[in-house]
Amino acid sequence: MFKHGKLCLMLNLSVLDPSNNVSVLISGSGVIVEGDSVTLNCISDSNPPALNFSWFKGGTIVGSGRIYSISKISSDDSGEYKCKSISEHGEKYSDAVTLNVMYPPKNASVLMSGSDVIVEGDSVTLNCISDSNPPALNFSWFKENETSAVGSGQSFSALQSGRFYCQAHNQHGSQRSDAVTVTGEAFINTLLYLHIIHQFGGLIMMIFLFQFIMLLVVM
Repeated sequence: MFKHGKLCLMLNLSVLDPSNNVSVLISGSGVIVEGDSVTLNCISDSNPPALNFSWFKGGTIVGSGRIYSISKISSDDSGEYKCKSISEHGEKYSDAVTLNVMYPPKNASVLMSGSDVIVEGDSVTLNCISDSNPPALNFSWFKENETSAVGSGQSFSALQSGRFYCQAHNQHGSQRSDAVTVTGEAFINTLLYLHIIHQFGGLIMMIFLFQFIMLLVVM
């Protein structure tokens, strides 16, 4: 254009920015519970815009595209994720973000310390073990065929014989373990006596008859 006899040029400059700041945005609430759906967005401010994206969990590539979605997330999906943005000026990684998946107790089991035989005046200690996030803090103990709990806490001292199981709880649910058998010393002695009778009953009977005959002869 002309202005007061001078030629003025209007220039439209487009500045290319290769700095490419890259970050990951996690959709949804801050607490991720097993079974939720989670979406990760790779955000890049490069000019021209980045067109290629890759996703990594740890050092393993797990997906591509600007968006990475996990439907029905599980505890196995916990870990650190980052994306890589690729533009004509190069590539750049985001900082890692951590997915911490919460889940109820799994693989609940009872660990028995020491012998499973109760000696008179003693007890057997049972420990409730489970895998959960956050860790289970509440535990209940039951004796099979009884409806009321017989104890609480991660450890339980069994003072009598029977089959016992535990139930582990956190805010996301609970799980029951299989039952373990605690045996009383008197019961063991009875089983041993019955086993001896079964194995040597004939011999014992012959000894008894021999003693009876000898008694008759003496008389």
